[in-house]
Amino acid sequence: MTTTQLLVVVLASLAGATVKSVTGLGYPVLAVPVIALVLGVEDAVVLVALPNLGANLYLCWESREARDQTRDLSRLVGFGVVGAVIGTLALVHLPEEPLLIALAITIGVFVFNFLRRPDLAIDPRTATRWSPVVGTVVGLLQGSIGVSGPVVATWVHGYRLPPRVFVDTVTFIFGVTGAVQIVVLAIQGQFTADRLLAAAAAAVPVAIVTPLGVRLRDRLAGPAFERAVLAVLLVSAVSLVVDAVR
Repeated sequence: MTTTQLLVVVLASLAGATVKSVTGLGYPVLAVPVIALVLGVEDAVVLVALPNLGANLYLCWESREARDQTRDLSRLVGFGVVGAVIGTLALVHLPEEPLLIALAITIGVFVFNFLRRPDLAIDPRTATRWSPVVGTVVGLLQGSIGVSGPVVATWVHGYRLPPRVFVDTVTFIFGVTGAVQIVVLAIQGQFTADRLLAAAAAAVPVAIVTPLGVRLRDRLAGPAFERAVLAVLLVSAVSLVVDAVR
């Protein structure tokens, strides 16, 4: 792995970690497409998995006192684990373009609805009925393309949770499904020396930026936090479409 490639990995990780530390999401969506330009999609997904897990564990621990205010967490996580196993096993066998396009369209529909109806909320009955489906899709996407944040965020955003509860919910889901992804990748022998080196380089900005971003997030409240989340989702949709058709 060249010095230039490692530099791209570090800069992409820095950008993703900055956004994730504030909103709870966005690290793989921003980092994977950029790193894939110099290393390929499979390498990008595998090496990003480790620092992303570290960020999720930190953010989840930091907001742990909000855990009792979360909704449908057990169903989302339980079905997410099943999806993550299947998705990770399919990582090297299935074409990613259709998944990326479908994901981008889904995000676009959710974001359009939220912009059109800012007060849109998912009622408990709907959440209970559909959370197993959402959890499974999240796991599949996390395992296969390393990007599940937009689906989790668009769904959980409809719960209208306070910022700390939102971050705890999404990072808990990311953490569990990400850990499953890493275990399956390890069993498959995907963590080569070069990938571990790149993952270590990517982890440096994550470790530095994440605690600082948490302080900024605590200053955002209500509409400001929601606008930040929606902005990340919009960028995510555009990024995924561009990556799919490139």
